[in-house]
Amino acid sequence: MNFVYHRDTEPQRKALRLAGTGLVNPEQERDPLTQQIIGAAIEVHKSLGPGLLEAVYEQCLAIELAHRGLDVLRQVNVPIVYRDVTIDAAYRADMLVNGLVVLELKAVEVVLPVHEAQLLNYMRLLNKRIGLLLNFHVPVMTKGIHRRVL
Repeated sequence: MNFVYHRDTEPQRKALRLAGTGLVNPEQERDPLTQQIIGAAIEVHKSLGPGLLEAVYEQCLAIELAHRGLDVLRQVNVPIVYRDVTIDAAYRADMLVNGLVVLELKAVEVVLPVHEAQLLNYMRLLNKRIGLLLNFHVPVMTKGIHRRVL
């Protein structure tokens, strides 16, 4: 039995889902929005270096992202709904950029699986497909970038 696969079907579906989001393709490592965010994180890290508190990097990254024309929300409430009851202020995501990308910032020696799980949970609960876990406690910022797509 021969199957006919339509090559254009899946890319067309993705294009329709992404229309108006500002993202080219969330599965690609180089969509313009995450490139801008990563560039901003690298700039902050170049200026400050490792060893500071997470709160300092958060504030500086927010300034850098806003300077680049991006919309930044800090300490975003992540509500949880359990049995039709909304539990507010249970969790807070560090940042939400352009309403699309969840950022979880760290300043730790080692990124643990629990840190990645935290990001993935925030993404799921906020219904966002793309997230970046940015660890600033590294000698070179590119070693501290973890990109996740749901």
